[in-house]
Order: sequence, then structure tokens, then C-alpha cells
Amino acid sequence: MTSGRIWYKEVGVGRKNVPLVALHGGPGSTHDALEPLEALAVERPVLFYDQLGCGNSEKSDDNSLWDIDRYTEELAQLRQKLKLERIHLLGHSWGATLAAHYVITKRPKGIASLTLSSPLLSAPIWGQDQARYLLKMPREVQRIVKEAEISGDFANEDYRKAAMKYYKKHLCRLDPWPECLRRSFSKLAVNIYEYMWGPSEFTITGTLKEYDCTEKLNEIRVPTLFTCGKYDEATPRSTRVFSRRVAEAELAVFAKSSHTSFLEQTNEYLKVLRSFLRRSERRSGKSSIR
Repeated sequence: MTSGRIWYKEVGVGRKNVPLVALHGGPGSTHDALEPLEALAVERPVLFYDQLGCGNSEKSDDNSLWDIDRYTEELAQLRQKLKLERIHLLGHSWGATLAAHYVITKRPKGIASLTLSSPLLSAPIWGQDQARYLLKMPREVQRIVKEAEISGDFANEDYRKAAMKYYKKHLCRLDPWPECLRRSFSKLAVNIYEYMWGPSEFTITGTLKEYDCTEKLNEIRVPTLFTCGKYDEATPRSTRVFSRRVAEAELAVFAKSSHTSFLEQTNEYLKVLRSFLRRSERRSGKSSIR
């Protein structure tokens, strides 16, 4: 199989403002965690979809499909099929990788704005940032991670528990986690995540290990919003560096959030995003906000 069927959901159908297309993180995760974005449907259509092999979309054991260029083409074909001539594009984490790669390599028409939320734009920089975070974790967590990386045994329960302690500091600080995030985790396509990324957020062994589009960010020529949390895996320092490479960039750092600001500070996140989308439309002289 060289292709497959993609599941998508559109809320706010019939609204006349420019639609927002949301790209989920992972790789291998699902749209579920992005549910708070449905609140934007009161003024514009919001489109969610599960990337091939993920969530409700068709599954496959063909590793040749798990490629950033193929996922980029998938987005292009989805836009064409649904006749989405003009859109706001938002990507979270790996979804931001995909969104930036799409804009840079495809140079698509009709992008009213780009939102790179907790973006993964350089795997080497991401790895360095996680290494610094790990040094601030309890020594027992550091020991377990180091031993696993030496032995290559990432399947043991101690490593899983150590990773979860890390996630509760830098992925989502809410306790308990929101149901939509737990649902997304439960659906994770582990085969894709491990093939493209690795066994955890801080151990990078997959095909994206060397991915870095930093030097090409200046090719982005649309209004771009960068967001991250104070405790984010996508650190404020690195996100700020990325934002400075884009001509029409804005940066929002959420003080009480980690990697999922849209869950941890939903109202604040939506306020920033809603304002940015409206201003981006006004800048182009084509705003239809009522």
C-alpha cells in the first residue's frame, strides 16, 4: 500500500470566516488532544484530521509511509480534495514540524496565517533542551534514563515510569490529565512514533533525528504565531530563536503551561490565537469577521 484513507472532522461548517486546519502532534498521535480548538468554531470552520496510520485513519505496517514529505503531500491532497483554497494553518509539536515543512517546501498559496504551537523545528536543538531538563530531574530518573540509553532496553517499567514523571513536568502539568489527552495517548501509533522519533520525548533514535529547518525559516512569508509554555519541551529560549528568523512573527509564552498550553491555559491560549487569526485576516484586507 502506498496510500490510504484519511479520517477528518470539520466543526463550524457554514461559517464564512477563513477556516483553521489543525495538525496534531506525535508523530503517531491523534487529533483528540486538540479538542479545545473546537471553541473557535463559533466564528470559523475548524478542520481536524488524523494523519495516515494514526487514530481513526487507515493503518499500515509499511514503514516507507512514515516520511515527512509524504505527510506533507497528504496535507496538500487533503486541501485539494476539500477545496480549502484559503486557510489558517496550525500545527502542534510534530504538527508544527509538518506545517513549517509544508509552507517551506510546497510554497502553497492561500495560507492566511501559520501558527507553530510548541514547535519541533530542530531535532538536535530539541535533544539538547531535553538533556538540560533531565539534569534537573531527580537523580533516580536520570539514572534509569541513562541505563536504558546504554542498554537499549526502553521497554522496561522503570523507564516508562521515569518518562511519565518527565511528561508531568514538561508535557502536561495538569493533574489529572484531561480526558482528551489521555484518549490521544491511548491511541498512539507506537510503531510510527518509535520509527520516526524514538522511545520517548527525550530519547531520539528515529528518522527525524537529524531534522532541522532552522536555516529555512526565513523562507516563511506569512504572518506566523509561535507559542509555547514556560516549562515546555519546546523551550521558550529555542522558540524565541526560531521566531526571530520569520519576518512576520509573533511569540506568546504561557506562564503556567508546559507542552500543551491549549489544555493547561485554555482560555488564555484561545484568546491569543483568536486575536492573531483576526489580525492576520485584517492585514491581508480580506477579513470577514462579523
